[in-house]
Amino acid sequence: MDRRQGDSLPSIQDAELEDKTVLVRFDHNVVKNGEIKDPFRIDRTIGTLFHIVERGGRPILMTHIGRPRDKETGKIQCREGESVRPIVDYIEQKLHTRFFVPEFEIDPEKGIMGIDTSINIAIRELRSRKVSGIYLPNTRWFFGEEAKGPERERFALQLAGLADIYVNDAFGSWQPHASTYDIVRHLPSCAGFLMQQEIKNLDRVLEPERPFLAVVAGAKYDTKIGPLYAIYDKVDRIILGGVIYNTYLCARYGVRIKGVSDSDINLARELVEKDKVTKKIIELPFIVESDTLEGRKEGHYKTISVSDFKSGREYGYIADIDPASFRDGKVHATILDARTILVNAVMGFTPHFIEGSQALDHTIDENRDAIKMYGGGDTLQEFKNLCPGLYLSVMDNARYYFFTGGGTVLTAIGKGSPYGLQPIRALIEKGGRG
Repeated sequence: MDRRQGDSLPSIQDAELEDKTVLVRFDHNVVKNGEIKDPFRIDRTIGTLFHIVERGGRPILMTHIGRPRDKETGKIQCREGESVRPIVDYIEQKLHTRFFVPEFEIDPEKGIMGIDTSINIAIRELRSRKVSGIYLPNTRWFFGEEAKGPERERFALQLAGLADIYVNDAFGSWQPHASTYDIVRHLPSCAGFLMQQEIKNLDRVLEPERPFLAVVAGAKYDTKIGPLYAIYDKVDRIILGGVIYNTYLCARYGVRIKGVSDSDINLARELVEKDKVTKKIIELPFIVESDTLEGRKEGHYKTISVSDFKSGREYGYIADIDPASFRDGKVHATILDARTILVNAVMGFTPHFIEGSQALDHTIDENRDAIKMYGGGDTLQEFKNLCPGLYLSVMDNARYYFFTGGGTVLTAIGKGSPYGLQPIRALIEKGGRG
C-alpha cells in the first residue's frame, strides 16, 4: 500500500462545514423486507453524522438498499421493503431528532427519473433547522444511479445541486455509481470517519503480521475466484468453507457433491494444482452430509470424513463443518499460531446448520495474540446471532475489528490496495477541488 495516497485522502476533519449543506453517502444497506436486519452499519456512521451537525453543517443523507434494478430488463422496482424509512426511524429514535424523506414521482419501468424542485421546500426547512436532516430515497430507485451516459451525469449534477460539500462514508459501496463516484467531479469532497478507519484497518490485512491465516467461504465459487486467488497469494495458510470448500473437495478428490456444478469444479482444479506446490490450504477433516437443505432433520444428516473420499463417489449436500474439525491437531494449531486472521466466512447453511460457524469463532477466540478481522455483513451477522455472548465480549477488544463491507475488503485485496477502488481514488484525485 502506498501510504502517500492515504496522506492525500481528503478528510472530513479538514472540511469547513459551518452553515454548509453536506451531502453524505452512507452504506446503510441493512434493510430487508422493510426491517433492519442489524443496525451495525448505521451505528458505525453516527460519528460522521454527529461531527457534521456539531460543526454547524446541515446533512442530506443517502444510501442504496438491495438491488431494485433487474439485470436482464433494466426495469427498476421501487418496493416498499427497500425503502429508507426503517433507517430514518432508527436514526430518529437513536438521536431524538427528525429527518425528512422527500417523495418523487415513480415511473413503473424506470424508477425515479430525477430530483425535482419539490425538494426545495425541504432544503429551506433544513437550512432554517426546522428539520435536523434530509434522507433521500434509495439511490438505486433513481434511474441515473446505475445508468450510463447523460442520465447518469444528469443525476450526479442534481445531487451536487443540493449541497455545498460531499462526504463519502460508504466503505461497503465500492462500485463506481453516480452517488459514490461521479458526484466527486461536481462538489468539494472528502472521506468520513468510517471510511478512513476501514482503510486504515485494511492496511493490517495488506501488510499483515505473520503467520497470516484467512478463512473464506461463500455460496458461489465462480464469483469468488478473483478475490480467492488474491487472498491465497497473500496468506500463509487458508481455510475454506461453504460451497467454496465443497467445490475444492470435488476437484481435489474427484468426488461429486450435490449442488456443486461441473463448471465450478473445472475452475477449482487450478487452485488444487496451485496448492500442490504451495500447500497453503488447511483441510477441515470432518464435514456434515445432508440429503436436504430444508432443515436439520434427524436421520437425514451425518458426519463423514474427508479421509474416506475416493474418486468417483457421490455425496449429498455438504451442509456444515463438524466442530470436531477445529479440534483436529493441524487445524487447531494453525489457528492458534496465526498472528493475523481474516474471516469472510459462514461455515454452514444457516439457519439449520450452525455448529461449524460457532466452533470456528470460538476456536479463533482462543488465540489471544492475533489480530482478528471479520469482513462482510453475513459473516458479522452470523457471528452476532450464533455467538452472542462472544460477540458482546469482543466488541471493544482491540484485537478484533469488524469491517462493514466484506465485498470491499475482498476487492481491495484483489487490487492490492484500497486506493484501487474507484470511489476512493476519485476522492484523492478530485476531492476537495469540486
